Amino acid sequence: MVSSDQRRRQLAREKFERQQQRREEGRRRTRIITLVTASVVAVAAIAGVTAYVARDGDGDRSETAAKASPAASPSASTSASAEPAMKIDAKASYTMSLKTNQGDIVITMDAAKTPHTVNSFKSLADKGYFDGTKCHRLTTQGIFVLQCGDPDGNGRGGPGYTIPDENLTALGKAGADSTVTFPAGTVAMANTGQEHTGGSQFFLVYKDTQLSPTYTPFGTMDAAGLKTVEKVGAGGVADGGGDGAPKKAVTVSKATVDKK
Repeated sequence: MVSSDQRRRQLAREKFERQQQRREEGRRRTRIITLVTASVVAVAAIAGVTAYVARDGDGDRSETAAKASPAASPSASTSASAEPAMKIDAKASYTMSLKTNQGDIVITMDAAKTPHTVNSFKSLADKGYFDGTKCHRLTTQGIFVLQCGDPDGNGRGGPGYTIPDENLTALGKAGADSTVTFPAGTVAMANTGQEHTGGSQFFLVYKDTQLSPTYTPFGTMDAAGLKTVEKVGAGGVADGGGDGAPKKAVTVSKATVDKK
């Protein structure tokens, strides 16, 4: 017999996973729109160059090349589809420090267990990727997490590439309900419900939470950081529900990743 509390947690998990899947669908639509726009720009640029050549015959080739250069921008942006080259010390520990308007959060990360994840965060933080972003989602019923890392602030943003899942057995073997406990203080990667779909979004667990062991646990918050997130969780969701933007808005003013 499934208790009402177990059923409530199950429904919360299912909703959480549906939200992740919708985020990926939104990202996919955005990529399609970007590709279509890029194609239109490229065609327009080629047409402009053709018209220029037709008018000026043997004109200055360098000017022709300059007129075509806007079409290179979409191609250049596709380089973000590749995961950053590995530059961290995979045997070291790193800290990710988040300065927020609600308080500082320091996350300890073990590169030996999650090298791809740590390397990605280091690369993004060094570029200022997280600076000025908001933690867009708080869950307070069944699942207790604050989700951050989306530059768009709507749950659909990402860096343009994905990283492999890592460290999935760290929290033990799944129980009869196919979940493991993500202890309070855990920091893990959000994904779309599919394998190896992590990007830049991550969630901060502020109360023990049951989830499937499909989310890369890559860090642990310090005591002060956990209290900060607990405070945000206690403030509830802005619309009074159990899942949505936090009432106590959280903005990351600066994110840094440094070797310990």
